[in-house]
Amino acid sequence: MKLALDPHGTTPVFQQVVEQIHFKINAGELTPGTRLPSLRALAKAHDLAVNTVAKAMRLLEFRGLIKAANRSGYQVAEKDDSLGRYQARGVSSDKTEVHQVVDKLDQGLFKRAFCKITEDFLTGNPDNCNIIHSDGSGTKSILAYLAYKESGDPDVFQGISQDSIVMNLDDLLCVGVNGRILISNTVNRNALNCPGEVIANLITGSEKFLACLRQQGVNIYSGGGETADVGDLTGTLVVDSCAVAVMKKKDIISGDGIKAGLAIVGFSSTGKATYEDQENSGIGSNGLTSARHDLLAPYYADKYPETFDANMAPDLRYCGPYHLEDPLPGSTLSVGEALLSPTRTYAPLIYALLEQHPGLIQGLVHCSGGGQTKCLKFADKVHFIKDDLFSTPPIFKAIQEASGTAWKEMYKVFNMGHRMEVYCKPKDTKVVIAAAKKFGIDAKVVGRTARTSGPTKLSLRHGQKTFTYTL
Repeated sequence: MKLALDPHGTTPVFQQVVEQIHFKINAGELTPGTRLPSLRALAKAHDLAVNTVAKAMRLLEFRGLIKAANRSGYQVAEKDDSLGRYQARGVSSDKTEVHQVVDKLDQGLFKRAFCKITEDFLTGNPDNCNIIHSDGSGTKSILAYLAYKESGDPDVFQGISQDSIVMNLDDLLCVGVNGRILISNTVNRNALNCPGEVIANLITGSEKFLACLRQQGVNIYSGGGETADVGDLTGTLVVDSCAVAVMKKKDIISGDGIKAGLAIVGFSSTGKATYEDQENSGIGSNGLTSARHDLLAPYYADKYPETFDANMAPDLRYCGPYHLEDPLPGSTLSVGEALLSPTRTYAPLIYALLEQHPGLIQGLVHCSGGGQTKCLKFADKVHFIKDDLFSTPPIFKAIQEASGTAWKEMYKVFNMGHRMEVYCKPKDTKVVIAAAKKFGIDAKVVGRTARTSGPTKLSLRHGQKTFTYTL
């Protein structure tokens, strides 16, 4: 296989290898099943280091274009449309490759619990257990960076603090956390691009949000944090958090309660809850890599090259029609406001349900990584049927229309209208919906669970079509 590489060009050589093999596959010059030359052979033929070729092959493999072959390097993979644009950008919606490793490790006290739960190593109380959880705002922080650079207003980073905290807090809700939570923040930044005023607003935003939660009865406190200047690792910044809680084992929602015969009540991710001070677009903090690139115009790639991975295919970088200040079709928000809408927490609502209606909740699923397919990981031989979802919010319609992403993939990447699901007996749905409305959150029965003789699966209706997903 001959490649036309230019070692003196502006594009790194390994990226030239990726793009030329990618083109050959797209053009049909390399067909599925074709064996590629070995790493050493390809390196020798083009006077390259073996590591350079290996790096290119790993990227092609992640894109789903090639696959490892026994003792013979790589071969061209069969086309898999399910991989989609999200994975092509170097992001996995369901983190399959991660679960292949961690699922073999100790699963904690409750195998199907939404978070790993351990013995109470902190106090040694045999009746208690510990939950520790880490997550962050993801690439949403890059959107804040773009808005900051365009406007000069660092206040935009206050919402990013909320995003990072909520992605931990709402996962903890799914195991029934009902007591004190201690949270610590970590900010990795490029100090040249993100000066002290950025850090000041992240800290201020975090403290304000935690205070608001405590006023709503959610006992969450700051345990400090760390700011690391890592300009070699990131051109902008990354905002992460780690949350710790101690619970009674008897209060845990283990995940074993999600069985056939339950109703699924979805809590809307849009609108304005009683404890929010602005309208929420529903975007949350998942799928922002695709949302950012599919909606925003090439202007941002040209002006802010530090905000994207140079390994990404050029046609996937900031390829949308909008600028941050443009109005979002069908919404009162601008595109920038919708993308930066702080992630809603459902903690006040879930705390109220746990306190006022003990035993009602059979299961909780935070529709984060994996979107509407997240539920598949938390039941065995259950058929999830979601056939009456919320209408698609404007932000997700705009992403789909701008990108042409298949609707089936959209439901795997984004929450698409509701980001928290309660699993309960059908007779209890009115209680759950009424509780949500007290907090200004729209809620409805979006589906149900049924038995299946085969593996766990999800049937999801979109318009007149039904999509089927399995693990």
